[in-house]
Amino acid sequence: MTEAPSLTMFGAAWCIDCRRTKKQLDELGVAYEYIDLEADPAAADVAREISGRTSIPVVVYPDSTHHVEPSNADVEEKLRELALI
Repeated sequence: MTEAPSLTMFGAAWCIDCRRTKKQLDELGVAYEYIDLEADPAAADVAREISGRTSIPVVVYPDSTHHVEPSNADVEEKLRELALI
């Protein structure tokens, strides 16, 4: 049985920061739902409502906090805080 995604990431293939964060999550083996804003443009409104900004990626954690354009260190620190890694 696969574990349900513990976090959600809004991003797009053309976004360098999105690719970096996605690679980091993959390498850490963290389950996440990836929402491709190119494939689902309406999801951009959802990401903007969450973050209050138009910047991506937006990473939403299980505790309902989020990061916008996080550094790898920011993501890793939060994942450790939540005991996801």
